[in-house]
Formats: sequence, C-alpha cells, structure tokens
Amino acid sequence: MNTAADLPGAEEVPGSAGHPVEFLDARGLVFGEQPTPALSSWERREVDRLWEETTALNPATFDGPLVAALGLDQPGDGSLVVRWAPMTYRYRALRRLRPPEQVPGSVFVTALLPTEDGLVVGRGSPVTAAPGRWSLPGGAVEPPLAGKPLNMAELRRHAARELVEETGVRVTVEELRPWALTRGNRFGSLGFHFLCPPRSGAQVRRLHADLSVVQAGSGSGPELDEIAFVPSRAAAGRLGLTADYLPQVLDRYFTA
Repeated sequence: MNTAADLPGAEEVPGSAGHPVEFLDARGLVFGEQPTPALSSWERREVDRLWEETTALNPATFDGPLVAALGLDQPGDGSLVVRWAPMTYRYRALRRLRPPEQVPGSVFVTALLPTEDGLVVGRGSPVTAAPGRWSLPGGAVEPPLAGKPLNMAELRRHAARELVEETGVRVTVEELRPWALTRGNRFGSLGFHFLCPPRSGAQVRRLHADLSVVQAGSGSGPELDEIAFVPSRAAAGRLGLTADYLPQVLDRYFTA
C-alpha cells in the first residue's frame, strides 16, 4: 500500500504533455547495493521537520522502507548496473532540499493488465498521497530481507503483490513478463513495468469492487477509488492528471 508522500513516479503531469521519462534497455541488469547516502546535520533536521508536516496533513502516511535509485553504470559489456540503497519514505523530503541531480530516485514496479476493454489504470483515493492521480497498479519496491538479493525475481514478486492489493487480481510471479524499464529525467527514478496475461474486464471490475468493500470495512479505504480501461492512445490522453511515466508508457504500449 502506498500512502507515503511523494510516491514513485509521482511527478504529476497533465495528459501526455512533456517527456519526463526515458526508456532503457532492460537486458543484462545487475543490482549493486550501496550504503544509505549520508545527510548533513541540517538536512537531517529538515527531513525530520518536513516529515512531521507531512504526517500532520495526512496521518495515513508511514515511514516505510524503500529502495532508492542512486544511478546507473554501463561497464561496457552491454549490461546496466543499478546502484541502489535502502532508505525510508521520509527522505523524499530531499527533493525539497537538494538540486534534482543530487536527490536519490525511486525504484518502483507497475503491472500492465490488458482486458478486452483496454489496459487497466487506477485513480488514487483520498487516503493516498496522490488523490485523483491516474497510474498503473504498482508501487514502491522495498529492500529484500537480509541476505537476499534484489533482482528481477524480487521485482516480479512486488509487482504481483501490488496488483492484488490494488485491484484484487491475482497473477503468479511466473506470469509476469518484463516489458519496459523507465528512468525519470528529473530524479532518476527507475520504473520496472511488467506485462500480465489478459483478464476479463468484467472480472477485473468485480474483483476491484469486492476489494474496495473489504478495504472500506477495515477502515483503510481502497487505494484506488476508481479503475478505468484505456482502449487506445486517444483515450489515454483524456485521463487528466497522471503519474509522470504513464503517458509515455501508454503511448509505447499502443504503438508496439
């Protein structure tokens, strides 16, 4: 569940204006863990102060663990080395304290779920940090358990978990196919996008409706207060407020 402020891919853009992300070759990926970036004493105080402001405005926010993207290296053998470090959500406040090129990005996953009615997208509910923003089902990647590697298998598990938590649709890890890798041009956030096997639109509607009732009954409320089906490039342009990556991902999906 993503209720933290300034979520991955959360630079909001109206419709399809601008080109905030670029597509990268996702073959030959290597993940290299780095130490958590050090903060100055002033930055640490400011991060804590800004986090207190955030939680005062939205008590549902939580300082959960996440994987921060520190950059990419190309060793010359055709592979990409993803440098990452464990951080928590409060350090997103660095986006207000440092120049963009000095801010750790995010590592997040999404699931592209095709139906006969179009590709499934969801609108963030009021209990999230991005109410009204349309995105693919997905969310931030958490660091693996101690001694476990961060790899594509781990990213697939995150994508499958986010899909069922946000839509009620269950897929196996093996059913998810790596489809694209995006990098944000502002902070360098990395989005790993996975393609799901097709599902019935009626089934997706029913599962999301059932899930929303359960989540509302638990007091947390649904993460996606509405889902929609995007059948074409033209329809994608009418969504309104979206996650930064969404217009370009939808454009590529419909032109592939």
